[in-house]
Amino acid sequence: MRYLLLSLAAFTCLAADDGPKFTDDGRLLKPENYREWVWLSSGLGMSYGPATPSDAASNPPFDNVFVSPSAYREFLRTGTWPDQTIFVLEVRRSQSKGSINQGGHFQGEMIAIEAELKNKKWMFYGFEGSATSAKPLPTTAACYSCHAQHGAVDNTFVQFYPTLIEVARQKGTFRERS
Repeated sequence: MRYLLLSLAAFTCLAADDGPKFTDDGRLLKPENYREWVWLSSGLGMSYGPATPSDAASNPPFDNVFVSPSAYREFLRTGTWPDQTIFVLEVRRSQSKGSINQGGHFQGEMIAIEAELKNKKWMFYGFEGSATSAKPLPTTAACYSCHAQHGAVDNTFVQFYPTLIEVARQKGTFRERS
């Protein structure tokens, strides 16, 4: 029984550590270990904001989406994202020639890091350059209306996360979106 309690305590600490953290003035801190979180999907050429590079037609950007492990586990259980869910979107340049690769595309340097946070309501953040914190984007930013209009589950683009579509359908939370 003692080991069970210690295991539960360790799990609780782990879950609490992957939630959002803020500076004293309310800016979201960029999660240092987000690349150790649950990877949901990568897209090629799907970047639709100002971070889209000028050579997107020949070298479309990649995006990688990560979510905090505790939020992911709760989504698997319920089909919805709990309060304190944080997603990190990493946008990277693509390259088509390098080393031995002569065709196709592979990921290159970072273009942008963005976050979506559910903290009673959904908020979006853009980390400029090497910034370690960001303030919320104004609610007039296009991401707010786009996610509200096109998000398949709770303001998020689960329709692009193939491992979660069936979970959401089984839980009855998936909305077909264009």
